Amino acid sequence: MKKGIIILFFIMVILVLVNEKEKILIPDDAIRFRIIANSDEKIDQKLKMTIKDDVQKEINKMVVKAHNIDEARTIINNNLDKVDSILDKYNVNYNVSFGNNYFPPKNYKGVNYPAGNYESLVITLGEGKGHNWWCVLFPPLCLLDENNNLDDAEYEFYASKIINKFKD
Repeated sequence: MKKGIIILFFIMVILVLVNEKEKILIPDDAIRFRIIANSDEKIDQKLKMTIKDDVQKEINKMVVKAHNIDEARTIINNNLDKVDSILDKYNVNYNVSFGNNYFPPKNYKGVNYPAGNYESLVITLGEGKGHNWWCVLFPPLCLLDENNNLDDAEYEFYASKIINKFKD
């Protein structure tokens, strides 16, 4: 009887560990997009989101036409001046970086995304000491992120579908 309980215990532990495995939907060859606010003051957070909406709208129109990550890189590189022209409309100091940039860890829709350096377009507003917003530009998961009505399972399904579309 004790042996059966011990075996059952180990089986349950294994099942829990398997079910707790982190799900990471973002492929290694993705391009992220991040905007870091000047501060956590309401006015800076609001400005971050306004700028996010303007930049994201324009960059999504361009990147969604890319068939692979190389095309997406080229499109972004060739349109950094458009990003600057959008940002110049606002009275804020900023820095735009396209390349390998640091991202903090995040849990979104039940999916854990680890911290690390990732290929990305990063806009830092002012001192960049505020909370940030980010999404995945390529594959175009930013578009999926715009639909905030998705539950965790729906988000995971649609994200997987989009990622699989762009796999080589």
